[in-house]
Amino acid sequence: MEKFLCLCICLASALTVRAQTEDKKWNIGLHGGVVQYHGDLGHDFYKTDNTMYGFGGLSVSRYLGRHFDINAFFTRGTLGYNDGTTGFKSDFSSASLNLRFNFTGPEAIVRPYAFGGIGAILFDNQLNFHKEKIDSALPTAGGGINFRLTPSIMFNLQETFLFTNNDARDGALAGKDDDFLFHTAGLTFNFGDTKDTDNDGVSDQKDKCPDTPAGAAVDKNGCPLDKDNDGIADYMDGCPDVAGSKNLNGCPDRDNDGISDATDRCPDLAGSSALKGCPDADRDGVADIDDKCPNTKSGNKVDATGCPLDSDKDGVLNDDDRCPDAAGPVSLKGCPDNDGDGVPDIDDRCPKVKGNIANKGCPEITKEDAKKITYIGSKIFFENNSDKLKVASLDQLDELSKILNRYEGANLIIEGHTDSNGSDEFNKALSQKRTESVKNYLIGKGISESRLTGLGLGESKPVATNKTALGRAKNRRVELKTTY
Repeated sequence: MEKFLCLCICLASALTVRAQTEDKKWNIGLHGGVVQYHGDLGHDFYKTDNTMYGFGGLSVSRYLGRHFDINAFFTRGTLGYNDGTTGFKSDFSSASLNLRFNFTGPEAIVRPYAFGGIGAILFDNQLNFHKEKIDSALPTAGGGINFRLTPSIMFNLQETFLFTNNDARDGALAGKDDDFLFHTAGLTFNFGDTKDTDNDGVSDQKDKCPDTPAGAAVDKNGCPLDKDNDGIADYMDGCPDVAGSKNLNGCPDRDNDGISDATDRCPDLAGSSALKGCPDADRDGVADIDDKCPNTKSGNKVDATGCPLDSDKDGVLNDDDRCPDAAGPVSLKGCPDNDGDGVPDIDDRCPKVKGNIANKGCPEITKEDAKKITYIGSKIFFENNSDKLKVASLDQLDELSKILNRYEGANLIIEGHTDSNGSDEFNKALSQKRTESVKNYLIGKGISESRLTGLGLGESKPVATNKTALGRAKNRRVELKTTY
């Protein structure tokens, strides 16, 4: 059996194997098992109290159809019978040719089958009572089952009955022919080559569209996919997921203005190509979707937004004026800047206090206060496995609220972190609750909730190893970050 196993491994490595189908028609198998006797000396089938003899085998099968294949089975071993008082023993070689019917298709993981055919047994010259060495087996019959282990390898179990034409192999001539039952187990391998001229993954034998362009997605018949069923293959369809017109490269046009919805700025309203499919009710050359003055009288001069030029008389045309109803300098696109910090009031988060552009018009936090905020974050502690703030943390948060009140335009991000003890879900939920505790305390001190953001990040961003107590302690932390 060790030799057969070695041969099996070599074959598995050397052959190009695939599922046995009409493309991959050949299968080879390596088998082993025991043979039992039925004849004049006794009936040994399916009994375990008499001596059993072993054999090895080789099978070759050829795919005929979805449920049929033809199988040749060759064996070499020893057969006989021994009940303790009578018996015989002989080396043998056998061959059979069978038509096999598979109850399930090639795609099934488990494939039971039945078979029938003809065979012959060649006996070595160890018995002297008969001159011929060959018995015919007509019919051979049996059944088995294949278990698919991988797309290429199957585990096989089989029972084979050989009904011979001879009554003398057992040394007794009592009128009952000698029959044998082979119990077989083995591994089989499917192999063969598939031709796929257009390299679309569908064999030429199945491919109904053998000239599909390279890279085009195809169906099981090898034809280009048309997901939206508009008659235009996906690889040529500009809108492969939505049915459309051939004139528009497969794209739809809901408003029938000759412009596909994919490029139509107003896909539900008919318009002109000059305005990318949008209408212009007042005919001022500005699409209604962009026209801030859609009822401008005919003949009036308008800017790019469809409104009369420079409504606030600040020297900035309305199409460039971000604040058309409030006069402002050209440098700020017509918007006023009351605190003179270079940030227009419309964008200035601190319109009454001079700041800088980087901080959206608010003053810069001093380095000393920035360091203080970072330090306060490192001194925020909670009760064990709880979101309750420790009393020692409250003085620090009081100091933090004073700093935030000095910088009304600054926002604060509160990040909560944990070590890796406990589940990811628990740690993330706990860290979020802790950030909410910090938020609620600051809100109670007069800080607007809109300025505060709590992020519970759990154990996802460690700053030290979680394998040591010191590292875990460092990972249990709160980080404070200011933004504008």
